[in-house]
Amino acid sequence: MNNYEITFIVDPVLSSDEIKTAATTYSDMLKDEKANIVHIGELGLKQLAYPINRRNSGVYFSIEFSTETPSSIGKVELALRRDERIMRFLTVRLDKYGVKYNQDKRDGKIGLKREEKKEEVKVEEKEVAKQDLTKIEGVGPKIAELLAGGGILTYADLAAASADKLKEILSGGGAAFASHDPSTWSQQAKLAADSKWNELQKLQDTLDGGKVATSEEE
Repeated sequence: MNNYEITFIVDPVLSSDEIKTAATTYSDMLKDEKANIVHIGELGLKQLAYPINRRNSGVYFSIEFSTETPSSIGKVELALRRDERIMRFLTVRLDKYGVKYNQDKRDGKIGLKREEKKEEVKVEEKEVAKQDLTKIEGVGPKIAELLAGGGILTYADLAAASADKLKEILSGGGAAFASHDPSTWSQQAKLAADSKWNELQKLQDTLDGGKVATSEEE
């Protein structure tokens, strides 16, 4: 079985019923394609990193699923592309680390704070403003905005992201960003997330613009 996650943004001007219907449409479509729905995340209304269709915010949903027929994803993506309710979407394939990361988040091990009452679980706000992704060599302010739009808001998020997901996010920003090489970003971000700043600096001293320096560049 292959594991995937589709994140999409629904137009916030729709009624609450229409927004819920939009989300249900794609979970039902995946079920019809024999996919196993692992989790449907209702992430709520969020500010966009940059305006889309003259909107500054959107309602985020994510669907994690597994399937034995990856070709069926094309049908779902085509429907998303044609759906005027959907402002943007992104499909990523999850490796075992991505699957574990998502499960840990759902289990409250990442990004969640358990209250004293066992039945109440409060989502802990991520310290987005305090985690400057431009400290990662190769990530500038514009790329940091693109990453935020793709749901990568902290060093931990970046450390857990696969190279394929990062490349997809960069490609969404156009040709100027698609040419960037994110191969070391997760490694750098893991050190930053662990507050290993000296080790991060040593690593960055060996890099060239965030990339591993070739022998000629050295």
